[in-house]
Amino acid sequence: MTDIDKTAGPKDTPPAGAQAIKAIPVRHYGRYVTAVIAIAVLYAIVYAFAQGKINWHAVPDYFFDDRIMTGVGKTLLLTVLSMLIGIVGGIVLAVMRLSKNPVTSAIAWFYIWFFRGTPVLVQLFLWFNLGLVFEYINLMPIYKDYWSSFMTPLLTALLGLGLNEAAYMAEICRAGLLAVDEGQTEAAHALGMSHGKTLRRVVIPQAMRVIVPPTGNEVINMLKTTSLVAAVQFSELFRYAQDIGQNSGAPVEMYFLAAAWYLIMTSVLSVGQYYLERYYARGSSRTLPPTPWQKVKKNLTTFSSRKVTA
Repeated sequence: MTDIDKTAGPKDTPPAGAQAIKAIPVRHYGRYVTAVIAIAVLYAIVYAFAQGKINWHAVPDYFFDDRIMTGVGKTLLLTVLSMLIGIVGGIVLAVMRLSKNPVTSAIAWFYIWFFRGTPVLVQLFLWFNLGLVFEYINLMPIYKDYWSSFMTPLLTALLGLGLNEAAYMAEICRAGLLAVDEGQTEAAHALGMSHGKTLRRVVIPQAMRVIVPPTGNEVINMLKTTSLVAAVQFSELFRYAQDIGQNSGAPVEMYFLAAAWYLIMTSVLSVGQYYLERYYARGSSRTLPPTPWQKVKKNLTTFSSRKVTA
């Protein structure tokens, strides 16, 4: 035997199996500093408002006031009707924009160019003040009346918001239609389906995955944009809150109240948008994104398992 064989023994044999690695996490001191600064800034803002001359008791006193609730209802109604006009008009304009007919395509392009290039408030004032140009509206033999009587604040708001929204929805719908592979349309035509039926049965259902997310954002944006119609004498949430603030001597408090209601409504719409996107995501991915409740359950399970392990 050699000297190596004589000295080797069981105690010199390396242990079987992988040894546990003690990992030391990297410390990110910048994150701690940033968190401290953010908390300090937030505290300073809250403290400044707490020390200001704001009658915070006026907010809960008027939060469920009849006028405020009426304004909330009118705001939601105006949002729904304006979005219906915008979605229907957007689909029509998108189809016209993609048409091989140069006349219809040019008309759709001009419409989108004009309404996207001018502010909503300017468009609302234009509709509201057309009575200075046209004394009558004459749709003989169906309807004839003074323009001032015909163009009510509600109709002004619907035309101003809905027609403007149609220009943006046209681009969203056009992007969704272009996202569908042309082979789908060709296959539908090969089966004898008409162009309209192909759009309804094949193209639009697949385009919804692309159309739904930005449309949800447009709905939320429309809800906030309705506050502009107060300038054309249509009473909605912001207008009612403004009137209450002027009469009660608490205008700033009523602006906070209106902001709180807008936050509540946009939050509800955001949750609805999430579930709608999740619904149309079926088939495009193998695993759907977890719902907020599933995320909470997962975090609670992880926390409890860590607690038991400790």
